[in-house]
Formats: sequence, structure tokens, C-alpha cells
Amino acid sequence: WEFNGSFYQPSAFLMMGIPGLEALHHWISIPFCVLYLVALLGNCMILFIIKKTQSLHEPMYYFLSMLAVTDLGLVLCTLPTTLGIFWFNMQRIGFDACLTQMYFIHTLSFIESSVLLAMAFDRFVAISHPLRHSSILTKTTVIKIGLAIVLRGVVSLLPIPFLLKRLTYCRKTELSHSFCFHPDIMNLACADIKVNVLYGMVILLSTVGMDFIFIVLSYILIIKTVIGLATKEECLKALNTCVSHICAVLVFFIPMIGLSMIHRFGKNVPPLVNTLVAYTYLIIPPALNPIIYSIKSSHIREALLRALWRKSE
Repeated sequence: WEFNGSFYQPSAFLMMGIPGLEALHHWISIPFCVLYLVALLGNCMILFIIKKTQSLHEPMYYFLSMLAVTDLGLVLCTLPTTLGIFWFNMQRIGFDACLTQMYFIHTLSFIESSVLLAMAFDRFVAISHPLRHSSILTKTTVIKIGLAIVLRGVVSLLPIPFLLKRLTYCRKTELSHSFCFHPDIMNLACADIKVNVLYGMVILLSTVGMDFIFIVLSYILIIKTVIGLATKEECLKALNTCVSHICAVLVFFIPMIGLSMIHRFGKNVPPLVNTLVAYTYLIIPPALNPIIYSIKSSHIREALLRALWRKSE
């Protein structure tokens, strides 16, 4: 502990694995390793296929590339500490290292939310204004959207580590997860955390909350356009292009909303439920997104089969 007058700050935090199942951590690490491997290989495969396939150089797949890069970032943020606990019981993480991990996890989560919104906008333009799609979403426009997404995530969360660093902490240093999460660190403080709570809530609602609202509005407009199409086949064909994105939205937002609600209002929620929701939020979307798009996107699937066929020859 570092002591400076009445100011206390822990030199390190202790991360937790799965509460009550510590004796089974080595066995539990097997499905986690599978999920991490699927996420790493799947997202790298998506990026490789999009880069090598000229026909996939269009806005929808540029945004999918951004999603894959973000998912890789999330996986690489949590993999060392999670497997470190399961394999070697390495629970200790330095205070500054914890704040750094927390910042990147939250920033990448906010970026993923914005990318999903950009993908919803792309689907809306493609279905509602198909003839103007290429002129509205040019390569330059897509790059500007990508830079704006990254800038918003980086800047909006920049004050969070400094707000946590100014707090006085109690002697309890056990975190609830195998990674650092803002509400988790904040609740260990002995000081007034109203500023942290207020800022966190405002940023969450003004970024992820607004992204979700605009995604819903995009689909309302898409459904309105689809209803006006001439035949049932055209309706199904138009909606089929959105299935992958809808799955990605649900896989990302449902656990995220659940985890946020648990940390803010679920004081009596069992620790095991809290832990499982957190892992679902951070590990399942990066693993499922490449599978969803590989199954539902015929272009990705065909490009993957061609790549495998060339390797087998």
C-alpha cells in the first residue's frame, strides 16, 4: 500500500476466476481456450478473406473488417489475465496495469457498438436506396466513419482512468472478474464516487445507448421499406441480408445491458451469475461473430471455400 496522508491506493488488485469452482479452473480453461482460439482464428480468417477477395471490397465488408479487428482487440485484452488465473492462479495485477486493461476493454466495447451502428446504416442505405448506395458510402466516407468511431471511443473514455486514480481505496482489493471493469474497481473505493457514477452513466447512455436506439430506428425504417416491396421473395431477400447483423447486435447488446444492470442494481445477484454474464459479454461475441457471418454470408462462405480449395491443390 502507498500512503500519503489520508490517501490510500493499492499497489495491486486481486482478480477472481469463477467463484465456487476454483478447484475446477484447469478443466474450465478448456472451453475458454476453445472460445479464444475460435475468436482469434475466425476473425483473422475474416480479415484475410476480405483483404484477398476483390469482390468483397465494399462498405458492408469494410465495416465487417472493423468489427473483426475490434473483436480481436477484446480477445487479446482479456486472454492473458483469464488464462493466467485458470492455468497458473496468477490473480495479482498492478494498479496501473488494471486501469490500462479496463480502459482498452471499455474503449473497444464502445467502438464495437459504434461499428454495429455503422453496419445498420449500411444495411438501411443498401435496402432503402440501393441505386445510391455506392455514391453515399464511398471508400473515403467509410474511412471517415471508421476514424470518427475510434476517436469517439478513445476520447469519451479517456477521463475514466484519471477519475479512478484520484479516489481513496479501502483495504479490500478483490475484483469480481478475471479482468478489470470500471464499476468493479469503482466500488472498491472508500471515497465519494458520485462523479464516477454520473460520468460513467452519461457516457454509456450517450454512446452505447444512443447507438442501440439508432440501430432500432434503422431497422424500423428497413422494415418500412421492405413492406413496400412488390413481392414476398424480394422482402425475404432484403431481410436475409440483415440476419447476420441482427444476430451480432443481439449477441453484443444483451449481455452488455445485463452486465451493466447487474453492476448498478444487482446487489443481491449471486457472484456466479455476475461472472458468467461478464464472460458472455466479452468472450462469446468475438467467437460467434465470424461464425455467424461465415454461415449467413454466401460471399464470405464462397471466398473461404475457394481459399481452402486452392490450398488443397
